[in-house]
Amino acid sequence: MQKKNPTVHLLILDASQNDAEKVVSLLRNAGRATRAHRVTSLEDLEESLNSQVWDLFIAKEVDGEVTYKHCLEQIKRLEKDLPFILLTQTFDEDSALEGLKLGAREVLPVDALPRMVFSVKRELSDLEERRRRRNIEVHLREAEKRCNLLLESSMDAIAYINEGMHVFANKAYLDLFGYEDIDELMCIPVMDVLSSGSQEPFKDFLKAFNDAQQNQQHKELTCTIRKSDDSEVEVVISCSQATYDGEACTQIIVRPEVDPELEEKLRKFSSEDLLTGLYNKVHFMEHLEGAIDKALNNDLQGSLLYLELDDFSTARNDYGIPGSDSILGDFANMLKSICPENYSLARLGDDTFAILATQVDDKGSEQLAENIRKQTEEHLFEVGDRTAQVTVSIGIARINENAPKAEDLMSRAHRACSHIHSLEGKKKGNGVYLYNAVDFDATQPLDEDMVAVLQRSLDNGRFRLLFQPIIGLRGEGEEHYEAFLRMLNDKNEEISPSEFLPIDSNAELAIKLDRWVILQNIKSLSAHRAKGHDTKLFLNITPYTVLDKTFVQWLGLALKAAKLPGGALIFQIAEENAIEYLKQAKEFAAGIKRLGGKISIGRFGCALNPFNTIKHVECDYIKMDGSFTEEIQKDERSKEKLKEMITQLQELKKLTVVPFVENASVLSTLWQAGVNYIQGYYLQEPSPEMNYDFSEGE
Repeated sequence: MQKKNPTVHLLILDASQNDAEKVVSLLRNAGRATRAHRVTSLEDLEESLNSQVWDLFIAKEVDGEVTYKHCLEQIKRLEKDLPFILLTQTFDEDSALEGLKLGAREVLPVDALPRMVFSVKRELSDLEERRRRRNIEVHLREAEKRCNLLLESSMDAIAYINEGMHVFANKAYLDLFGYEDIDELMCIPVMDVLSSGSQEPFKDFLKAFNDAQQNQQHKELTCTIRKSDDSEVEVVISCSQATYDGEACTQIIVRPEVDPELEEKLRKFSSEDLLTGLYNKVHFMEHLEGAIDKALNNDLQGSLLYLELDDFSTARNDYGIPGSDSILGDFANMLKSICPENYSLARLGDDTFAILATQVDDKGSEQLAENIRKQTEEHLFEVGDRTAQVTVSIGIARINENAPKAEDLMSRAHRACSHIHSLEGKKKGNGVYLYNAVDFDATQPLDEDMVAVLQRSLDNGRFRLLFQPIIGLRGEGEEHYEAFLRMLNDKNEEISPSEFLPIDSNAELAIKLDRWVILQNIKSLSAHRAKGHDTKLFLNITPYTVLDKTFVQWLGLALKAAKLPGGALIFQIAEENAIEYLKQAKEFAAGIKRLGGKISIGRFGCALNPFNTIKHVECDYIKMDGSFTEEIQKDERSKEKLKEMITQLQELKKLTVVPFVENASVLSTLWQAGVNYIQGYYLQEPSPEMNYDFSEGE
């Protein structure tokens, strides 16, 4: 995906240098970092248009060597995609129509500068979409090339059929039917490669497939094919819609017939959660994508429900893993009994579930969610000889013609679920909330785009880095800090990252912030180490940096420029992100290792099988979830559980960090458990300086 350029490259046509500066200042004050050039002659105009890519042209209606008409003619002649906004002294219907006919995207009165800011935002957004589309078209062509290579190398027998004739067949298809090359098949109708008894069923099969408007799954037919040597083989043929050389056609995949019972077992295994029998996340997301596609065509409306069992870690501690699994299974059965059969139900994670409710409006989805909430609250879950009670928080996101992609819609539902706790003012949850963008935009000053807010903060130095020491308990003698980021408001008050970091899958913004934070920390750490300290720094990163394939190369250049060894940085990935992007996290960790850096898994220990993650992602440090620190002060079972986990981690040669150490009473427990490092306000709160005296603990 093309990355958004935070700086607006602006051409201005204005007889007055001062007036041109006012326009630039207005855009900068609106949060648009701007680099501008004022056109002064026809030669200057042509040279400017040819010298670089511009994002916007703002022209005032002036007399002289260069007029806005000259500019529009030159843009058209050079075939530039450059949004053009005209500011006219005599604004009326005729002048506006003339400007639009010549190619201006917007015509405004010269004194309508505040309104112009909104036009600029719209035009830049549209320009970015056009650039992104062109970039996607390039990737599409590359993907088509790769697709053809994959088709040729596939072990499956695949062919494309148009009007009953073969137009493409891969090598596996040719080998299966006994032909040397595609030229032999090009003149053979698909009916001629079927046995006489299978031709009529195949005709009916194709007709039924082509008549279907929506095909959620590949249709299949068991039949007999006739090979070139007239031998016959029982096969299963599946169909799907496809295009070949720009023409619509039907793709068929031919496989030897397999045991239907075994095939059904494999299908269930790949699509179901083994504990609850509900769909797993991967399969559910496919259903969700299909529902969104239908909604875009006005063929469906519905809702996505995101369900999270409240404070389920307490139930897991009280009843153990087998007991908590029993509760999850019972809860899943309750959902099955409440929801209509045509609804898709899934288990997304340890204690999170989702429901795809189709053909239902807001009122209906809220009623369904409230029914689930109430029945969960009143239900007595049997755990052996004991009974348990749990509650659930349910966030709802609409599915309509304006629905975003599946990942973003899931993020909306998740935010709605998390919002319940702030509405209730307590951690208990036990509520229902329908996603409303207004509630989440309220924290954005002046209703500006968050990108603009963050860019303005970066331009004006409205961020602050804080450092909190991580202290060794076992005499390691190393200096470690964890870096934190705070944004400052107009009153110089600190704003927590939870209030300004991108949550709704804004990859570009997250990557940009990560890189800025990493660069600032590299500078600070380099200066600190120059004073004789052998300090290492923990840096938290968003999942989008883990997914960014250009990051490792960028980091290598940054480290080289700062003359900082890679081992001085420890990149910390949250456990939930490592689980969700396991393959990418593994590749990311390997890339960091090549630079000499280290990896930490943060918020560790909340997954059902936390050790599965570190089997795949090579890491050096494990930072336990903060809940462990609180729980070990309450009961002996939590202490034993922590000791057991630390022992396992030690056997795997992982260094452990326990955060949120707020008092001295837990130190002996952590020491006895074998913890390597501790962190918390008891030692030192986050500070703008790396000034902790590590010799105090020696």
